[in-house]
Amino acid sequence: MSNQVATLQKWRDRILAGWEAIVGRRWLLPVLLGIGFVLSFLIPHFRLINPYIQLVVMYVGINIILATSLNLVNGYMGEFSVGHAGFMAVGAYVSVLLTMRVIPNNLAAWLFPLAILGGGVAAALVGLVVAVPSFRTRGDYLAIVTLAFNMIVKSIIENIDAIGGPRGIPGIPKLTTMPWVFVCTIVAVWAMRNLVYSNFGRGILSLREDEIASDLMSVNTRQVKLLGFMVSSFFAGVAGALFAHLLQFISPKVFDILKSTDILIMVYLGGIGSIAGSILGATIFTILLEVLRPLGYFRFVLMPLLLIFLMLYRPRGIMGLREFRWFIPGYELFASKIWREKREVSDAPAS
Repeated sequence: MSNQVATLQKWRDRILAGWEAIVGRRWLLPVLLGIGFVLSFLIPHFRLINPYIQLVVMYVGINIILATSLNLVNGYMGEFSVGHAGFMAVGAYVSVLLTMRVIPNNLAAWLFPLAILGGGVAAALVGLVVAVPSFRTRGDYLAIVTLAFNMIVKSIIENIDAIGGPRGIPGIPKLTTMPWVFVCTIVAVWAMRNLVYSNFGRGILSLREDEIASDLMSVNTRQVKLLGFMVSSFFAGVAGALFAHLLQFISPKVFDILKSTDILIMVYLGGIGSIAGSILGATIFTILLEVLRPLGYFRFVLMPLLLIFLMLYRPRGIMGLREFRWFIPGYELFASKIWREKREVSDAPAS
């Protein structure tokens, strides 16, 4: 009888610990948003950091959004997309047209979130079109499709004089500030984390392992692919909107295949299938570009070489298929702990 009571108490403690882990982490997002928003507002207002460093920090945040969004397709879904800059271009141009031609100038700063959202939605709709060929193609063939998409978007923009054509759009108002970059970055990372560990995210992970087996196990592979591509494209469009209103100039050359290659380097440098890896990869890549700036154009040669050596000696990147503990939901940690305990008991020699 005493053994049964001890067992019940042990399971009660486990359930309470798991519940506290789940509930406690629900406060993490609003706390991070509140603290980060205040700090990102105070730092430029009181000039606590050099303006150049502030600019680099904002580029780091934008690159984190790009890397995490591409990692959803290339890392978690197991596909190979090389046209992420095309979605970024759609978001950038749509947001710029909204702020410069639709929204009144005196309201542009206040309605800037609507422009960001509009750029993201437009990119998601284009991502829906690109997701359809992924039903029949995979791997290298999908890479060719996304590469063609990037070139098509660039060519279309170059041949529309109403949006600047090959000259681009200068004089874009600088509406991107540290608070907006911080909020968008936290929301993007949080959304990716929740999607990956949701029931729908399990379907995305199953595609990476075996798409045929996933289909046989009643996973709606088409629906999963559509959602994955649209979410990834949406946040690429958000990053494009922030990038355009920070650089204050965009042209088709900004969103060519070299930009897509830069995003690929961030993803594979940090590690596929890892949100923490995307954050590390984007941060290291952005800072390295600034550190190597005295080398001029030679830095654009060193970064692809870095990707080549990375694929040779560490194909999964720094954090490939691994994650920091604070990105893992409490119930996942709780379940893995119980699984390890059961495995230790089953592997223990019988007395």
